[in-house]
Amino acid sequence: MVNLFLRVVRRREDGYHDLASLFHVIDLGDDMQFTQLPAGATSDKLVCSDPTIPHDDSNLVIKALNLFRRKTGVQAFFEVTLEKRVPHGAGLGGGSGNAATTLYAANELTGRPATNAQLLEWSGDIGSDISVFFSNGAAYCTGRGEVVDDVPPPLPLATPLLLVKPPVGLSTPMIFKSLDLGRRSTADPLQLLAGMTNAGKISPELCVNDLEQPAFDNLPELLQLKQRLIKEGGSAFDAVFMTGSGSTIVCVGDDTAPQFLSEEQYQQLFVSPARLIVRQPGAWYEHSSKAAAPAAVPAAAAAAAS
Repeated sequence: MVNLFLRVVRRREDGYHDLASLFHVIDLGDDMQFTQLPAGATSDKLVCSDPTIPHDDSNLVIKALNLFRRKTGVQAFFEVTLEKRVPHGAGLGGGSGNAATTLYAANELTGRPATNAQLLEWSGDIGSDISVFFSNGAAYCTGRGEVVDDVPPPLPLATPLLLVKPPVGLSTPMIFKSLDLGRRSTADPLQLLAGMTNAGKISPELCVNDLEQPAFDNLPELLQLKQRLIKEGGSAFDAVFMTGSGSTIVCVGDDTAPQFLSEEQYQQLFVSPARLIVRQPGAWYEHSSKAAAPAAVPAAAAAAAS
């Protein structure tokens, strides 16, 4: 997923921050396969293509399965195969998408003991931005990100996106710790939402992200990358901005990589085209190879969109 804008409203007394953000699910996501284990199984099995991914209760997939059993009382266990495509520390919600997909798939495989509304509500127990995936794909989110309001897609789904991420990731807790509230935007998030929706297109003025300041302070080369994408992307890009807490830069309007990205110093960048996607009730998200449109997916196989 990407944040088309992200305003930090305030720092709360509990140390968290209230946000106001326009989230949109995109077609870049991890591939996941789910199989319900036979009766008598007492633990889940997670197989992942990335050997650095933990397989214990610290993994959001396992957390989601534990949450599902705790909330529904259904004592089913699963084998999950996870093919990683979303880079770490990207601000693209890869882990959150996996957790949401896990809740959805477990619910499908066990006969839908929970409603979509319940899955959305429960997801906030393990992550504040997991709930956005239970929207239709475009959502205005407030609170810590767990208060989700469906909105019409503000941009045409065919709008080309280019994702550019340096090899280094950024820690979300570190970014919020480095946030200078005095250097935030003063833009009204509802006006940003209205401006984008009414225009049906995007502009640099609307793509506010208050977390760019701490991200660029911690990683000055990320600011340099953004500036060069703006300069050398020319009129091809309608807007260039960082998503989430970084470190992915999103270019909107063209998915052609500027020539400078082929220079040796940029060989380690993650560069990928992407599209905005939505889903219909009772269906899940699919990658662009399946077409950037909502489609039903089998419970045993799902695309964990970001």
